[in-house]
Amino acid sequence: MADKADQRHSGTDREQPSRSVSPYKAGLKGKCPNCGEGALFKDGLGIRDACDVCGFDLSSADPGDGAQVFVILIMGALSALLGFIVVGALGWPMWAVAATLFTFIIVGSIWMLRVFKATLIALQFHHDAHEGMMGDGDHDH
Repeated sequence: MADKADQRHSGTDREQPSRSVSPYKAGLKGKCPNCGEGALFKDGLGIRDACDVCGFDLSSADPGDGAQVFVILIMGALSALLGFIVVGALGWPMWAVAATLFTFIIVGSIWMLRVFKATLIALQFHHDAHEGMMGDGDHDH
């Protein structure tokens, strides 16, 4: 039993050749985390099942809700700052403020969602992250 735990934490199962694609570059460009060339997204924010260039399996990609949390917090702060600037410093009429903020929030949120989602997926594959599983005997405690 202790041998299994030692093997699990020794790092021998993770000794794989490092990927040549930076997960941050792949995420920023929305590209395949394996080859860095194929498109990661289909139909806006949907993830492809496989890379159209190298055939890398993307069906297990799961960024969860992490990207949405980052986007909500960052876009909320940036929108408030922009609102204070255009209302307080520039004195724009309310219709112009509403149109500007609406456009900024929609365009900025979609762009940021793509970048954060792609980066989280690329980091998931780069670090070979999988869903945690309970081992034999971990559930006895």
